Parts: sequence; C-alpha cells; structure tokens
Amino acid sequence: MASPRVPEPDARLPRPAAGSSARSAEIPWGDPAVVLATCGWLGRFPIAPGTVGAALGIGLSAAAAAAGMPPPLEGALILIACAVGIPVCDSAARRMGSGDPGGIIWDEMASVPLGLLVVPAADRTPMVFLAAFVLHRIFDIWKPFPCRQLDRVDGGLGIMADDWGAAAWMALGLAIGARAGCW
Repeated sequence: MASPRVPEPDARLPRPAAGSSARSAEIPWGDPAVVLATCGWLGRFPIAPGTVGAALGIGLSAAAAAAGMPPPLEGALILIACAVGIPVCDSAARRMGSGDPGGIIWDEMASVPLGLLVVPAADRTPMVFLAAFVLHRIFDIWKPFPCRQLDRVDGGLGIMADDWGAAAWMALGLAIGARAGCW
C-alpha cells in the first residue's frame, strides 16, 4: 500500500515573512489583549512594526497638540496609556508565546508621546516630530543604558520600560536640539 502523497507548497502563495512561521497562525489575534497590544493589528505590519508604533505615537502627540489639549490632561492620558500598557503587553506576550513579540507596538505608541512632553505643544513642529521619531527609533533599537537592562525585566513591565528609557533619551535629544536652536 502506497503512502499518501504530500502536495508540494504552491509557489504562487505568499510565504511567511522571515522570522515568522506557522506560529503566526497559532497566535490568538482576536484576543482583546493582543488586539490592544498590537494597536488594532497594526503590529502585524511585516516590516519594522516598531516603526509603525512610533509613527502612531507621533500621530497621537500631534493630535493632542492640534486639539489644544491642556498639558496636565495630555500628561495624565499618556501616563494612563503607559500604565495600562504593562498588563496589556504582559497578557498579549503570554498569549503570543514570546517575551517581547515584535508585533506588540503599544510600548512605542505610548512612549513616543511621553518623551514629547518636554516640548510644549505649540513648539511641536514637523521638524520636532521628525527628530522625535528618528531619535526614538535609534534609542529603541540601540538600547543605550539603561534601556538594555530594562528590556531584560520580565513581562509587560520590561516590554514598556525599555521604551520609556528610549523616550527619556529622545527627550534629552529634543531638549538639546531646542537649546541649540534647531527648532
């Protein structure tokens, strides 16, 4: 009796992105924590999802500035987003089966506006937003002290904390740029 023939994969179908696999099919994408942590599945973007999260953070900060949101309210909302991110990212990471899955972008989305709090809303020009975006991405990827150490903290706190460190470095860069008259 001949064994059944296993069909070859169809070369016309898209293959999983590098670093992903059939594991993606096992992720409970409809789980509320996963939906929130991936910012409505935007974290599924196949190339540099953290960059998408940082862009979302820029958009939120720009919206708050354009709306004339009072700084104490803006700060409170950002702190709430950061605090909520700890259990949301923790829960999503456990469901996604990884310590800090790349698809979780809540951390970037919440930390970019946190770092932008050093710039008054009226001074948040396109150049400032561009500098903030680039600086945050550099520091989030490079992970200078203490970002790398914070990244080693387990769970949602570690997922969020390294980005808070990147936001602190970003804020320092923005403050130096403002002092130097760059914007």
